[in-house]
Amino acid sequence: MDEMTSLGLSGDIIVVATKNSGKVKEFAHALEKLGKRMTSLYDYPEIPDIVEDGDTFAANARIKAKTTGDLLGVPVLADDSGLRVEALGGDPGVYSARYAGEEASDSNNNAKLLKELELLGSIYSDEELSDGSKLLSKAQFVCALALYDPATGAFVEAEGTVDGIITDKPHGDGGFGYDPLFWLPQLGRGMAELTKDEKGAISHRGEALKVLLANLEAAN
Repeated sequence: MDEMTSLGLSGDIIVVATKNSGKVKEFAHALEKLGKRMTSLYDYPEIPDIVEDGDTFAANARIKAKTTGDLLGVPVLADDSGLRVEALGGDPGVYSARYAGEEASDSNNNAKLLKELELLGSIYSDEELSDGSKLLSKAQFVCALALYDPATGAFVEAEGTVDGIITDKPHGDGGFGYDPLFWLPQLGRGMAELTKDEKGAISHRGEALKVLLANLEAAN
């Protein structure tokens, strides 16, 4: 009996309810020691797009996990994650992935974020980074996870956050989403400059996964 089965999950796979290849890689890397085969919505083209109409990250994660799990009949791990920018009153929030429109690319969303902060004249600090980048606003990445098993109808949930500062220039090309603009003062690097292991140790998704595994153990 493998570890995940002993923790009460049915079957030998977990479907990650996303078509975001960056997220799939992060989840698979974090959960590989559990011995489950990780698949994603790329493997199930028959699953329709799921309307994420919750008003919180946690609500959207539950919607995606339950809808997908009930359709496929297997455990599903879903997340809703995004960026809260202090100068924008917490926006883009649950609209992070479609901030610049329903079909927006990462570059589109990043461009809109910088434009909105420029329009506000937002400056977090007069201090500049060594490459001349300006610090525009405090920000926080948030990740809500929901693991749903249709065999029992049970959810295991978790949330993780990481604080940083939005810069006016990108740093690194190893991340996705808003990672290039998210500066980590405690590390002196951008989120997109971290290795997978470094990112997993401090990122919002990494923190949420740690909490999720602890909650799984506590529930069994």
